[in-house]
Amino acid sequence: MEFFRIKKDIPFMRHALVFNVISLLTFVLAVFFLATKGLHLSVEFTGGTLIEVKYQQAADLEKIRGALGKNGFNDYTVQNFGSSQDVMIRLPLRDAAESAQQGDRVMQALAADAPGAALQRVEYVGPQVGRELAENGALALLVVIIGIMIYLAFRFEWRFAVSAIIANMHDVIIILGFFAAFQWEFSLSVLAAVLAVLGYSVNESVVVFDRVRETFKKVRGMTTPQVLDHAITSTISRTIITHGSTQVMVLSMLIFGGETLYYFSLALTIGILFGIYSSVLVASPLVMWLGVSREQFIKPKKTAAEGVTDDGACV
Repeated sequence: MEFFRIKKDIPFMRHALVFNVISLLTFVLAVFFLATKGLHLSVEFTGGTLIEVKYQQAADLEKIRGALGKNGFNDYTVQNFGSSQDVMIRLPLRDAAESAQQGDRVMQALAADAPGAALQRVEYVGPQVGRELAENGALALLVVIIGIMIYLAFRFEWRFAVSAIIANMHDVIIILGFFAAFQWEFSLSVLAAVLAVLGYSVNESVVVFDRVRETFKKVRGMTTPQVLDHAITSTISRTIITHGSTQVMVLSMLIFGGETLYYFSLALTIGILFGIYSSVLVASPLVMWLGVSREQFIKPKKTAAEGVTDDGACV
């Protein structure tokens, strides 16, 4: 399906060096913020106290947040789960004695400024559990990356595989760099968004690279930059349809999804935007720099055996 078709190829590769320099600078900045500020990990990773309360009517989350802030709580998370009446409150890690009293303090604060809450459950998440979740999350990210590398190695010639892997890692580091720079909370839902972006980005790279390979095989007389320009230009309509429709859905979650979905949809928004950029303007120039050419896709013709004519007769 195409909304439009561009007849004249856009010369993307003419500016390949500029695109790669921009990508390198952005990548270095992201690594700098990760190294200096680090990620602001949520309660799931650091440990803390989980408190579940239930209201008879739909809970006013802003009122609950105001009550907690007014009573000296900070760095908390308030969100619905299950229904609009059920509320989960996450508080950061404290010493054991203080954590044991946090449930009572929260209920006192709600009774004073957001009445009507009934305590359902108080659960203390120790630092060991948080550490295990962080390790498992990092392991999940590593397994996905390795799986993508194996898939690309079998699907494409090694130059394409290396370029796609670098572009995908570029997207992941950029997302993490944004969360480190602005100290946005990095939770399990954000990790899920990062994993989703990895798959989304590699899909776009595969589409472009398939068109590059097809063009190399079918069209003669085009240079490598011209082939890459043709492949990118011919997939632009598909890219706009796919990414545009996805971004509309993600933006609706970002604007109307509330605090529960905010950072999840924010990570997806960053990932989709940079995923388009990296798949088209990072991976493709890298393929060109690595020396891809038409000869790598054309099998040499078998010559007739010496001493035998085309009709099989010996001479």
